[in-house]
Amino acid sequence: MSVGQKNEVKVVSQKGFQAVGLKWEGTFEEAFGGAIRKIQEEMHQRLAEIPHVADSDVLLGLSYHASLGGTGFTHYAAVEVDKVEELPDGMVPVSVPELTYAQTEHNKGQSVKHSYDNIYVWIKSEGYQEDNADGLTHYERYPMSQDPYDENPEFTIRIPVKK
Repeated sequence: MSVGQKNEVKVVSQKGFQAVGLKWEGTFEEAFGGAIRKIQEEMHQRLAEIPHVADSDVLLGLSYHASLGGTGFTHYAAVEVDKVEELPDGMVPVSVPELTYAQTEHNKGQSVKHSYDNIYVWIKSEGYQEDNADGLTHYERYPMSQDPYDENPEFTIRIPVKK
C-alpha cells in the first residue's frame, strides 16, 4: 500500500446490469485534462431525459480499453436503468455482465493515483488477477450530487477480478 494512504479493499459481486449514457473515446492524457468531466456534467444536465433510471443518486464511469496496450480507451458516463427502451439523442446503451470486483473507496483528500495503486497492489497480493474479458477495465461510482469539476472528489472504485 502507498505510504500515508490506506484504502480498505473488499471483494464484491454484482449482478449484470444495463446502463444508458454518453460515450467518450480518447487518450489518458485527454482524460486527465478534464475531457471526462465534461460528459459527466452533461449527464447531470440530461439525467431527466433518461427513462427507467434505477438509481438517480449514482453516476457511473465505465472504462474500457479501446486497444490492448494502447494509449486510449473508451469511457461511458452513465446511469443504471431498469430497462432500455428509447435512447435520448446522442446516448448509447451499455450492458455490464455479472462480475466480481475488488472494491475500494476513494475519499476526499486522498490521491487518486494512490487509491488506484493500492487496489492494484492488493489484487496481486491476494492472488487475484484482472478479469477484463468484456474489455471493462474498471468502473467508478460517483455521488450524482458531486460536482464533476470538484478537484477533491470521492467515489467508489471497482476493478473486475478473478482468482
